[in-house]
Amino acid sequence: MSVIIQFAIGLVFGLGLVVSGMSNPAKVINFLDLAGIGAGSWDPSLALVMMGAVAAAFIGFRLVLRQPRPIFGKEFQLPAKTEIDSRIITGPAIFGIGWGLAGFCPGPAFVALGYGTSAAILFVIAMFCGMAIARALASRSSASSLGASAILD
Repeated sequence: MSVIIQFAIGLVFGLGLVVSGMSNPAKVINFLDLAGIGAGSWDPSLALVMMGAVAAAFIGFRLVLRQPRPIFGKEFQLPAKTEIDSRIITGPAIFGIGWGLAGFCPGPAFVALGYGTSAAILFVIAMFCGMAIARALASRSSASSLGASAILD
C-alpha cells in the first residue's frame, strides 16, 4: 500500500512541475540569468514556486511531526547529524552548478524524460554516474577511515 501512496505523491509532484513549467530547463536558466545576458529575460516564477514549496514543507513538517509515528512506518527517519562538514558544503555546491548549467535538478529531469528530450536523457545518465562516483568515493573514504582506526587500536 505504501508504494501506491508514494507513486501517487510522485505523480502529483510531477504534475505540479509540468503545470508550473519547472520541467522546462529554459525556464530555470532564465530564472538564474539575473543580468539578462542569455537568450531569454529574467523569469522570477521559479522563486514563487520555491516559496510555495517551502511554505508547504514548513506546514507539513509541523503537522506530521506532531504525530507519534508515521502512517506507513515504525518511526520517523530524521537526520541525527547536526554539524556542517565538507560533504554538506560540496554536495549542494555541485548540485547547484549542475542545475545552473543544465537547467535540471533530479525531479524535473525525471519528468522531462517523459518528453523524450536528449538533454533530459543525458542529464539523468550523468546524474546516475555522479551518484555512483559519490557512493564509491564515500565507500572508499569510510573504508580508509576504518583502516586508520584499526591501525590506531
